[in-house]
Amino acid sequence: MDMRAVSVNSLALLLLCSLACVLHLFGGLERRLERRERELGPSSAKTFRALLAVPAVARSNNLSAGITTTTTTTNGSTGVQRDPLPLEDGVFWSRSLEARLPAGFSEDRARLWSQRARAQRVVSLEPGCGRTSNQLATFSDGSKACVRYGINAEQVQGETLAYYLAKLLGISNVPPLVLAQPSSAEQQWAHVRQRVDGLQWSGRAVVSMTEWIANLSGVVTPSPLRPDSSGLRPTMDLGNRTEAELLELVQWSDLVVFDYLTANFDRLVSNLFSLQWDSRVMERNTSNLLKTPQGVLVFIDNEAGLVHGYRVLDMWERYHSSVLRSVCIFRRRTAQRVAALHRYRDARARLFDLYRDSEPLAAEQGFLSDEHARILQDRIDRVYRHILHCKGKYSQL
Repeated sequence: MDMRAVSVNSLALLLLCSLACVLHLFGGLERRLERRERELGPSSAKTFRALLAVPAVARSNNLSAGITTTTTTTNGSTGVQRDPLPLEDGVFWSRSLEARLPAGFSEDRARLWSQRARAQRVVSLEPGCGRTSNQLATFSDGSKACVRYGINAEQVQGETLAYYLAKLLGISNVPPLVLAQPSSAEQQWAHVRQRVDGLQWSGRAVVSMTEWIANLSGVVTPSPLRPDSSGLRPTMDLGNRTEAELLELVQWSDLVVFDYLTANFDRLVSNLFSLQWDSRVMERNTSNLLKTPQGVLVFIDNEAGLVHGYRVLDMWERYHSSVLRSVCIFRRRTAQRVAALHRYRDARARLFDLYRDSEPLAAEQGFLSDEHARILQDRIDRVYRHILHCKGKYSQL
């Protein structure tokens, strides 16, 4: 009886000693882990605790990850909210992203400004819109407009038709535009008659007037559209972009399509050309492109497009094609408008009708020649095929 009691007591003591050793080892391991965490810092993802705290979506390697924003709750705590993915159907910017685009020049705004610009008296003309032959006009209500007198008629014609093509495509980044004849007997220009005569504009010259926008800043070409990049494609990592950067890229995709259709060489294409002797040109502001404080890209000075751009197309086409090939993400509405113009092959008729119905001086200024109308339709067809190519390549992503 005494021997059995001794055996039981010995076994119990042995178990207690074993348990104490295990607890001692575990405690030492935990203390070492805590010291290691302090050395690495609270943001480190090297410990098991840190790894387990990372949400599964953040650990994924999704090339089109959504936009991450930090939100603050009513009790003052912060949290991470992930917006929907910025792409849909492989190659289109998402509807939720486009819904957050800053408002451009809407149809209503353009109509109201055009009415005022044709009715208000011009009270002053001064330099301030590029070439010395151009002028900054001030109207009687205090608003302003850039008055552009082309070196030849095709520049004003190109700027005007580019504006109406943008409207046809649903691109709202081009400021409202009207035509005017300052040398006519209209009372609108009577107050600045002497100034107009001093500018030596040709008799009955037609000029363009575009809305002058205050507080604009320059825009640098984004990295995906630079020659050393793989381009604006669905395979790029959009998850690291801020919402402001994504919204700007949406507008750049429209700009690339617009400049290709008009063959405008005096913006991104001229920068590519200048790389031959200026390796840092892409790090500076892009020609004829500005931005409002709200983030709207403003496509200005489009006189190199369409008429003049088509006339010198052979000189610039390889640069135009290179820029278009670098983009495989589009606004859905722009792609739909291009598809309709391709399907019905009526770009000339639609553009002419819009131009004639909107601009009283359309007949005075003229329209595209048969050859230039053919080039426009051909470039629409090329953009359409390029979008199809991108859809075929990336629609499964």
